[in-house]
Parts: sequence; C-alpha cells; structure tokens
Amino acid sequence: MFNPDNDILYEDNHLLIVNKQACQPVQADVSGDLALEDELKAFIKIRDKKPGAVFLGVVHRIDRPVSGIVLFAKTSKALTRLNQMIKERQIAKTYLAITENAPTVREGKLHHFIERNPKKNKSYAYDNARPNSKEALLEYQTIAQSTNYYLLKINLITGRHHQIRCQLSKIGSPIKGDLKYGAARSNKDGSISLHAYSVEFIHPVSKKPIYFTAPLPKDNLWNFFNDKI
Repeated sequence: MFNPDNDILYEDNHLLIVNKQACQPVQADVSGDLALEDELKAFIKIRDKKPGAVFLGVVHRIDRPVSGIVLFAKTSKALTRLNQMIKERQIAKTYLAITENAPTVREGKLHHFIERNPKKNKSYAYDNARPNSKEALLEYQTIAQSTNYYLLKINLITGRHHQIRCQLSKIGSPIKGDLKYGAARSNKDGSISLHAYSVEFIHPVSKKPIYFTAPLPKDNLWNFFNDKI
C-alpha cells in the first residue's frame, strides 16, 4: 500500500514523515495485515542496503481507517526527543474531518473526559471527569460544506484513544463512514473521512522548523473540498 514516490513527505537522517493510506495499520495488529512500520523498515533496508535490523520508532499513531501524516524517528536520539515533545505538546497536529452533521456552534473548543473500553476498542466522552477517564481537548472550525456533508479543521490538543471520532460523535457530528461512532453508513473502502492533514514542530536535532501537509485522499467528496481548505 505504501508508495515511496508519493507517500514520503520528508526524510533526513533522523526523521521520516509519511502520508499513510487509509485502512493500513501503522503497527502490526491481530489482523496480520502488513503494517506501515514493517513496510517502511523493509523498504529502507533494501534501499539503503542495510545489513542488520532497521531502527524506526513510531512517534505517534493514527487509527487504521484514518489517512494522513505519521511521524517516525530513524534514530534513538530523535525518538527520545520527539516523545518528550509529544508530552509537552510541542508538536502541532491538524486534522480534517468530513461530518454528517454540522456542529451546533460553527467553531469552538471541545472539552470532555474520555474513558476507553479496551474490550470494545471504543472510547466514550463525558462532560465530567470519571475515575478512569482522561481529559480531552481539541479546537475545531467548520470551513466548508457540500449538499450533505461538512468539512471541519481540527487542532488536536491532547492525544486520546479515538479522541476526534469520539468527541465529534458526542456533539452530534459523527465522521462520515465511522459506524462505530454513529455514522449512518460505512465508506465503500472501509475508511472513515478523517485525515491527518498537517504537522508542525521544531526539528529535534537540527532545530529547524518543520511543517508539512499530506495530500487528501482521492475520492469525489475529498476532491470537492480540496480547494476549500
């Protein structure tokens, strides 16, 4: 599924930024399907003629049905520093979501407490804290609409399990195709209409500013919204 000519957005000695296609897991899971991490390691091993194991650290993950930017570290130094930057919220991530309903308020900040149910692989958002819940924050803006759908731009502040999917469902705006969180119907390819659009941070080694966007998925609805971002 990975196409090095199209999907590598940036690479240097320490970082690899990739545009993940929807429906591929970032890391190996119970499905046994080829994970992006393993595919990248195999690609680097052949391309660079590496005799031993390839080091590649996953800095953050996006859900299997989600497309867009995934950040990897090619050195342990970069991985350690990037992990700390994630904890300190020094890596800004922006998502695009196509929803079935418009939020009641066109733009704003969502503040919930999310509780994860591992058995169901699902999260639940509550207005008030619960014993096993974690605070979840995001900012959103409704930036365009079609006849039946709405395009939201989302600044993810915390990184909880299924956070965007869960919080948008909580306010009555489920993501298109996301049956697990209340969408009316699935997308034909099994994806959901959520895309990790951009990432921005200071390079952990060179200290240069890094900013990249990931091309949108190729379908008619995303194509419609492409010039409205």
